[in-house]
Amino acid sequence: MSRFRCVPMDTESARRFRVTRRDVRGGPVHPRIVDGPGFPCRHCLRLGLPGEEMLLASWDLPLPQGPYWTPSPIFLHARDCAAAVPAAALPETVTANPIVSLRHYDAAGMCLYDLGLVLPGAEAEAPLRERLADLRVAFVNIHTARPGCWLARVERG
Repeated sequence: MSRFRCVPMDTESARRFRVTRRDVRGGPVHPRIVDGPGFPCRHCLRLGLPGEEMLLASWDLPLPQGPYWTPSPIFLHARDCAAAVPAAALPETVTANPIVSLRHYDAAGMCLYDLGLVLPGAEAEAPLRERLADLRVAFVNIHTARPGCWLARVERG
């Protein structure tokens, strides 16, 4: 079983969204109050608590570059929150999600279709570790499977 670390959204992007209330294309950042499940902060990798203000924004994923590059809708705490320390466990933003997509990429940023997987977030860790043992895998992006929003990047630990 392979060791891994989850990598959150970078602090500079989180700060920029909070200060400017604009995404990188100048679009508005939308405030939302947590009123149920589905508010995973991509910076601290924790779920928003009922009544907390979150920001909904479009974020340009840093990886992959090339033909598989994509922007993603993301939630972010409106207040400052500490960036998640990359850890060897999946964060609650993944494990609490009823269905996630594991998207595997090689060092050139090409999608490894044969490794892709959709499953409940609570069941993702063991298959993720197994697939990271494949030496073709440089990183994995975990997304929500229904709307397709990015949750975290995973790299070998």
